[in-house]
Amino acid sequence: MTGVPARVFIARLAGIAVFDPAGDQVGRVRDVVVALRLGTRPPRVLGLVVEVTPRRPVFLPITRVTVIEADAIVFDGRLNVRRFQQRESETLVIAEMLDRTVRLSETDEPVSVVDVAMEPTRTRDWLLLKVAVRRVRGRGRTRGLRRQGETFVVDWDAVHGFSAVEHGQGAAGLIAAFERMKPADLAGVVHELPEKRRTEVAVALDDARLADVLEELPPDDQVDILGRLQVERAADVLEAMDPDDAADLLGELPTEQRERLLTLMEPQDAAPVRRLLTYAEDTAGGLMTTVPVVVPPDATVAEALARIRNPDLNPALAAQVYVCRPPSATPTGRYLGTVHFQRLLREPPRTLVSGIVDSELDPLRPTVSLEAVATYLAAYNLVAGAVVDEDGHLLGAVTIDDVLDHLLPEDWRETVMDATAEVVADPEEEALRGARDRAGAPERT
Repeated sequence: MTGVPARVFIARLAGIAVFDPAGDQVGRVRDVVVALRLGTRPPRVLGLVVEVTPRRPVFLPITRVTVIEADAIVFDGRLNVRRFQQRESETLVIAEMLDRTVRLSETDEPVSVVDVAMEPTRTRDWLLLKVAVRRVRGRGRTRGLRRQGETFVVDWDAVHGFSAVEHGQGAAGLIAAFERMKPADLAGVVHELPEKRRTEVAVALDDARLADVLEELPPDDQVDILGRLQVERAADVLEAMDPDDAADLLGELPTEQRERLLTLMEPQDAAPVRRLLTYAEDTAGGLMTTVPVVVPPDATVAEALARIRNPDLNPALAAQVYVCRPPSATPTGRYLGTVHFQRLLREPPRTLVSGIVDSELDPLRPTVSLEAVATYLAAYNLVAGAVVDEDGHLLGAVTIDDVLDHLLPEDWRETVMDATAEVVADPEEEALRGARDRAGAPERT
């Protein structure tokens, strides 16, 4: 994310104009959405509530914000215009946290929240790390440190009264307990939950987290959970999934339901999914992802390395960059070749990728079979391979994890999850126990 300050006090964002990349104003900030977490762990910022014409609140993920200035916010141009509806696990900072009475952890003195500050992390997340508070008038001075009514800033963990458990947000405590789990492990827990609890958890998870979990679940579970969501929410979650995983899931649905969800998705998100659905499931075209790392020939090694450092990238996708002429979105301009990350590490940062591109390895065609793709990756010791059409345009990339997913027995996910369930009799209690251990809380007796 570029053009962002090191710290942003959220109350100051209220009413700020929001612009698209072309400089056109699309609305104004109404609030900021966060997910509270257990204990003193700072909340994670999910996004902004932006009011667009005519007075419609919509959700703008924080990952799409590129610039935050004193009088303007700029985003990448992608905005879902469906009306924002707050979920059980979400908290609105301006509406629900400001003016709230909390207590200083050291003295237990009540203070009123004046503002809350968010800061970016190295992983591109934003967290609430500072709280501006005012001492409640009418109380004497505590240890003579500050005057009545004085405003001062403290760390998030210096106050209490904000935690998910204290808010009593239904499934929020369970969601917080799950937070550090890898998606595959969380999917195993969700798989074993009772039907009602599974639905509660799915509804409470934010779109990106639920998308990650769905990608790791067996097809039957995916279809069941997606069918229990409101159709607009289901479309949002599909947008957050990798296009190839979304296509696989939609391929399990009846034609009418599939088309309705595709129609509700944003056009730029639905387009690659529709392309993937035109290929047979057991071909390179059906296996590929449409969002590999693509760089132009005049990009430098430093720029290419910066792209693959993205922590959101699948490790197999981060193992190489594909050099193509513009446009960089698939289908790209002419595909020129691949540069593997080990070669990038050996070259000076200012070297152009066009000078080190591997153009001798023939790419895959979208119609080649699953067996041919597996043989190709094994023969050349690759974790991913480019998929290029007859006109030389890069369509996507096939990764080794997708190949293994289709080569293993259809029920391999259920087998792994059932084996885990034999060890963990109650997955919900086990998750909560782990959260209590991390927080240093005593076991219930």
